[in-house]
Amino acid sequence: MKKSLGAVGELFPQSVFIIASYGEDGTPNAMNAAWAGECDYGHIAINLGSHLSTANIIRRGAFTVAPANTDNIISADYFGIAKGEKVNKARQSGLTFTKSEHVDAPVIEEYPLTMECEVVSVEGDEKDARIVGRVVNVLVDEAILDEEGRVDFSRMRPVVYDSARRVYRVVGAPVADAWSVGKALMGE
Repeated sequence: MKKSLGAVGELFPQSVFIIASYGEDGTPNAMNAAWAGECDYGHIAINLGSHLSTANIIRRGAFTVAPANTDNIISADYFGIAKGEKVNKARQSGLTFTKSEHVDAPVIEEYPLTMECEVVSVEGDEKDARIVGRVVNVLVDEAILDEEGRVDFSRMRPVVYDSARRVYRVVGAPVADAWSVGKALMGE
């Protein structure tokens, strides 16, 4: 038997993305954004409310996206609870922010995977926006690559946000081969 919970919103865990940008004066900033993801191959969509990062991204036309992992859970959570209008989050975090070689946004060196994006569309404004960025480059630490040069998420240990419990969870082990396990129902 199923029970109706009403319109409670997203119940599945969401990716935890650290979105980095530069302010008007060149100060790096980062925020934790769960309402984001790949919207097609080579493009990232982020949905942002009224944040310093929203204004930064719209103004500069660029941002970087670094999935949070278990090694960076403290800074990832900090980037979600601190307000960039009140504190220099880059300095307070103690992390290393360097200029991207491809877009006008910072890279956080301690995060093992970073997608460098240029803005291709903005729906809305600085108070509420859906921003789509084209990935122009991906930076990855060699320590999380497998023998074939692909990202190995078991080495990276990315985290997701469980909004029902308000906890972070680590992405687990593979459960089946995609584009394969379902063939059992195809009658071939």
